[in-house]
Amino acid sequence: MLNLSESINKTLNNFAENTEMMWNFADDATDVLLGDLDTEIASTPYEIVYQQDRVKLKYYKSEAPVKMKTPLLVVYALINRETMLDLQPGRSVVKTFLDNGIDLYMIDWGYPTRKDRYMTIDDHVNGYMDDVVNYILKREKVPQVNLMGICMGGTFCVMYSALHADKVKNLVTTVAPTNFDTDQGLLHSWMKSVDVDRMMDTLGNMPGDLMNFGFLLLNPARLMIDKYQSFLENMNSRDFVENFVRMEKWIFDSPDVPGETFREFIKDFYQGNKLINSQMELGGKRVDLKNLTMPLLNIYGKFDHLVPPGACELLTSRVGSTDVQDVCIDTGHIGIYVSSKCQREFAPKICSWLGERDGNFSEPEVSSPVKKKTSKAKPAALQN
Repeated sequence: MLNLSESINKTLNNFAENTEMMWNFADDATDVLLGDLDTEIASTPYEIVYQQDRVKLKYYKSEAPVKMKTPLLVVYALINRETMLDLQPGRSVVKTFLDNGIDLYMIDWGYPTRKDRYMTIDDHVNGYMDDVVNYILKREKVPQVNLMGICMGGTFCVMYSALHADKVKNLVTTVAPTNFDTDQGLLHSWMKSVDVDRMMDTLGNMPGDLMNFGFLLLNPARLMIDKYQSFLENMNSRDFVENFVRMEKWIFDSPDVPGETFREFIKDFYQGNKLINSQMELGGKRVDLKNLTMPLLNIYGKFDHLVPPGACELLTSRVGSTDVQDVCIDTGHIGIYVSSKCQREFAPKICSWLGERDGNFSEPEVSSPVKKKTSKAKPAALQN
């Protein structure tokens, strides 16, 4: 047992050591925060090869030989930006696709303004998307494209493929909601009762900042407290700070959604659940999921709080294709694209799946991770 003198000495020594660690942590954090930071996102080179109104088509030129005969068109959601797929070095879905010889195109939906408030889902699917696909078919001199849709963009791709099946060779859906009759997640519960007519009649377009605020409220403890606590605990790590800023840039780069498109999406999908039941109509034609006869790869996240498994997993049982596959990954809505673990599973799976159906299968390569700097020790007060 320590006597009083030894106990006091030990306490003072611990205090001195912890104080020194605190000062060292503060010095390191100051160097990081006041130093030059590389926070650029979407750094993989591309060119704009087609534009219509606010909508642009990106083409990524690969330094690796193109192995797949069929080009891939990626369609992101109208919410947030497609830059998520090329967020940071070593965790870039775009780079993995290019390294595996995919001829890659991606739609940039741009930033809707007041004049876009009356643009409908039909305008996006049978208008912009079909024009983009026709451009790619002509440019590449091919009869079909591979189509990959993300979140709301995946919902668009399902509708497009049902209406234009002759132009789609393979379909990949990732965290794409197609069944909206689920009680998994607050978002589906909220949307069932929202007065979207009153909202859109008042607002015109759905503001991106308002949607962001709503997403934060779905999990406020994690999204508004935990992540900033984590930042405070790791602000002496340059890698952590750079990636944190990249993610914040992406989160708050939030375009508005055209009012009529948002209105239709809430009423016909969240409240009417028309798509999974083949009751949705676009341009006077019924979107019959049995028309999806092309191979289908359906990927979703087990812990996705925005598009839960219940919103995704019914699709493969409702389509006309016999070549279907569900892949459930142990991650959330965003982690599926940016976590280091998912980078070894998500994009390589798509590459190998497409390669097998393109006749040019080879073991997929993973984007080389950037060498991580060793994080410096945190003071005891910050380690919990």
